[in-house]
Amino acid sequence: MLQKEKPTIMDIAHMSGLSKGTVDRVLHNRGEVSRKSYDKVMSVIKELGYEPNVFASALARGVSPRIAVLIPEYGPGSYWELALMGIGKASDTIGPLGVDTELFQYNPSDAASFQDACNRLLASSPSGVVVAPMFRLGVQMLTAELRRKSIPYVFFDTKQDDEGYLAYFGLPEYKSGYLCADQLTIDRSASEVLVVRIKRDPFRQSDPTIIRRAGFLDYMHEHYPDCTVRSLFIDPDDPVRTDQELNSFFEAFPGTTHVAMFNSRIYLIAPWLERHPAQVRRVVGFDNLTANLNALSRGTVSALIAQHPDEQVAMGIQALFDFIVLGKKPLRRDNYMHMDILTRYNIESY
Repeated sequence: MLQKEKPTIMDIAHMSGLSKGTVDRVLHNRGEVSRKSYDKVMSVIKELGYEPNVFASALARGVSPRIAVLIPEYGPGSYWELALMGIGKASDTIGPLGVDTELFQYNPSDAASFQDACNRLLASSPSGVVVAPMFRLGVQMLTAELRRKSIPYVFFDTKQDDEGYLAYFGLPEYKSGYLCADQLTIDRSASEVLVVRIKRDPFRQSDPTIIRRAGFLDYMHEHYPDCTVRSLFIDPDDPVRTDQELNSFFEAFPGTTHVAMFNSRIYLIAPWLERHPAQVRRVVGFDNLTANLNALSRGTVSALIAQHPDEQVAMGIQALFDFIVLGKKPLRRDNYMHMDILTRYNIESY
């Protein structure tokens, strides 16, 4: 029995009624193709079951496709170190297939550092970009330039209002804030709540938890309208000052019994909480960092909501690989990840 020959670019061109050059531009995401022609080529590809030869494609262009990943600088045990694990895992998968991954980093407290990282990224002419949005205006400028250059991009961790992103992999941000409030008030005794926030750039251009905070506040307003919610900003690099500010806050508002943080660093206030065990009844934070899990196991933190940035970024890189190399769009644009509620009673098997 004769084996059916695999379809070629010429077959696609013939069936679509377009030139080989147009088909090639669609397959390699080179832009300069009308939406009508793009849809026609993709329809024929689906009908024929065409799969490009990754290695031949790379050789023909003389370069390897390259995916750039833009994340903040990180230290040991940090949230972004978890993301790096996912980047490494995805790189190990697509690297042997001829696609490189390059990391670009910046100081998360410095808008100028972010802009410099964006400039370096754009100068490298990537085939696709994965970005965790931090500086809202800076991200808007970056994505506008990516769209102008027809470079596909994916958001992970959080996303911004943007019509051009290929896909998003992360928590449903508003619902995650809603869930945090639900877990914080599960004992139904909250009358005064403290939200601990991180001091970021001096102009507050970086506010990645803004939507999560909105979900939290809406839940509190709907379910506990008489509860007072106050905020305290702390410097993550100054534990002595953090202790002083917590002392001052609870001296001023001794009725505060519930505490929440919307980022990954609830561990920063664990030492103070453990020195004042009678002050706070429930504490809820985010992310399965080792330091957070340790505070959870000691009972200092009541619950953690884990979101797995390693999985998010790995899926984002894979989605770009599928799009750039195979011409496959993600099945869903917004890919909301599971939210795991961790307590001291279930972390041993986590």
